[in-house]
Amino acid sequence: MTKTLMTFGDSNTHGTPPIQKRGVYARYGRETRWPTVALADLGSDWELVEEGLPGRTAAYADPTMGPHMNGQLGLRIALESHGPIDVLTIMLGTNDLKAHFGLTAEGVAAGIAGLLAIANSEEYQTRHSGFEVLLICPPLVLEQGPISDVFYGAAAKSAQLAPLYAGLAAHWGAKFLDAGQHIGPSQIDGVHFDADAQIKLGHAVAAAL
Repeated sequence: MTKTLMTFGDSNTHGTPPIQKRGVYARYGRETRWPTVALADLGSDWELVEEGLPGRTAAYADPTMGPHMNGQLGLRIALESHGPIDVLTIMLGTNDLKAHFGLTAEGVAAGIAGLLAIANSEEYQTRHSGFEVLLICPPLVLEQGPISDVFYGAAAKSAQLAPLYAGLAAHWGAKFLDAGQHIGPSQIDGVHFDADAQIKLGHAVAAAL
């Protein structure tokens, strides 16, 4: 019986390479993006729904990128657009660290708590006949490169996220993966993953599932 994996996240789930110049759109191919790498590891009895949106936050409309960046709205749309699914991965929080949100690490985690509440709600669990959740904590943010001003102050706060995410996963009965134990961001922009990191994360996610 075929199982379906939905990967819900931001640009690092979409497959955006490190930014060298703002305003240039790029995306890794299927052989590199971590969701498709994970799918290949899981085998032919799995299907994939990729739901990575560059700029997506866990819980907030973005004042420069738009209201559709709110992941809580996006998750509802994704869960009502696709299905049934068997496993949902959530990897968000990096964009919530942007300076213009002014959030603490606990504030970022609060947005993740909202996503877990939506995913585990009776409405969506019933709609999909039950599905598991894998919560992935993004790796550290480095304040360097062409988008360093956007992520001013993010490095210290990102270092506090893993135990907060782990606690939320335990509370909601979700699986947990700390991506920072496997990969780090590119030195080019301090946020996005290089190709090797995308591939390594894909293998780690498949192993966690």
